[in-house]
Amino acid sequence: MLLTDLEIIDAASDGNAVAKKDDLVFFIPFGAPGDVIDAETVKKKKSFRIAKIVNIKKPSPHRIQPFCKYFGLCGGCKWQHLDYQSQLFYKQKQVVDALTRIGKVNVNNINDIISSDKTTYYRNKLEYTFSNFKWMSDGEFKSKEERNLNGIGFHLPNMYDRIIDIEECFFQPEPSNQIKNSFRDYAISHNLTFYNVKKHEGLLRNLIIRCSNTGGLMVVLVVNENDTDSFFPLLDFIRDSFPQITSLMYVVNRKFNDDIGDQEVIPYYGEDHLIEEMENIRFYVGPKSFYQTNHDQAYKLYKVAREFADLQGDEIVYDLYTGAGTIANFVASKAKKVVGIEYVEQAIENAIYNSSINNITNTSFFAGDMAKVLTDDFIDANGRPDVIITDPPRAGMHDKVIAQILKCSPKKIVYVSCNPATQARDISLLSEKYSIGRIQPVDMFPHTQHVENVVELILQ
Repeated sequence: MLLTDLEIIDAASDGNAVAKKDDLVFFIPFGAPGDVIDAETVKKKKSFRIAKIVNIKKPSPHRIQPFCKYFGLCGGCKWQHLDYQSQLFYKQKQVVDALTRIGKVNVNNINDIISSDKTTYYRNKLEYTFSNFKWMSDGEFKSKEERNLNGIGFHLPNMYDRIIDIEECFFQPEPSNQIKNSFRDYAISHNLTFYNVKKHEGLLRNLIIRCSNTGGLMVVLVVNENDTDSFFPLLDFIRDSFPQITSLMYVVNRKFNDDIGDQEVIPYYGEDHLIEEMENIRFYVGPKSFYQTNHDQAYKLYKVAREFADLQGDEIVYDLYTGAGTIANFVASKAKKVVGIEYVEQAIENAIYNSSINNITNTSFFAGDMAKVLTDDFIDANGRPDVIITDPPRAGMHDKVIAQILKCSPKKIVYVSCNPATQARDISLLSEKYSIGRIQPVDMFPHTQHVENVVELILQ
């Protein structure tokens, strides 16, 4: 079905543009609010349609030329075609819409979104996939004999078995692209096999590149076979070609998924970790550690959380979903005691280590399911919290966790979230005892639809 003269009126939280016609809502990838387009319906749902742009009749004044040649094919940064001020506007609107519509929250105290000083090369971690089945555009098709389908890059959206061979990604600073391309070129020239996800065969599987704000550079190669005679020379080549690498490691992953959380990471050269710094605090970052992937914006985010907590030095603080203890250690100097809880046991080990290397002695950390750890007995043993800082995963907090927070009734909750919708849902439940204070969105990921948000909740 062809739709003519369709005006795009909004941007949705999933990154798609929004249009309406004949009381139907259309979600349209890569549209810009203000565009007038011709579009074609590609999928019908009961209450909405998904359409694709056929022709832009009148471009939005907020539309700009994307800087990446893979835009529209790679799903990594859906808003590259929007000027940055418009991105910030729609991220703030996403927060306002979620809080008012889902949380029934008064947003009079919302601050303007904190922008990112860097809109490219801001990530400290990227994960690439090797594949022997890369996407070929029409212009790349050659005879079967000339065709090389080996590549390294990102999965096409909704296609688990195809990758886009990425020559240059604008997310991570150099030498990230140079390292990635060197792995690919060496492997092709030396006939090393690339992974085939359908057949579960091929040597080279994944590549993880991490960098830190102290100058560290970590490279982790994930292989499907323990064929050291084949990939050790590759690691030697990378080490010799990039002397700035401070940590070179590898993983043998024979599983049918790419998660290396339960796999051994084997050091090959250099250190087994990186160090990140915020103010005078150093954070240990291992190959499997969680750390905010935009370290500059993470510092701004944590400063907001600390400001909202308004610690005077005599408080017991609970840091829920503490991860590697970054927030816990960041606020520890302002509190009497900080108690961190996290599901991932290795993250808790990192949190304890982060306290030790910074001579922080007023923190304690516990591993386990939040709903099972945060009990009456736990609170009796560790002290009733005066302030709770919570930074849950995208799914938000479990109902039992919310119930326990309401029961122990800290004087303040600082809720940090990467998903305004689930944050709003949880705040609605907490509104039984808490009123809204300050609200602060933070842009962690320019050119994407994602936004972080911090809300101050005050005991009534």
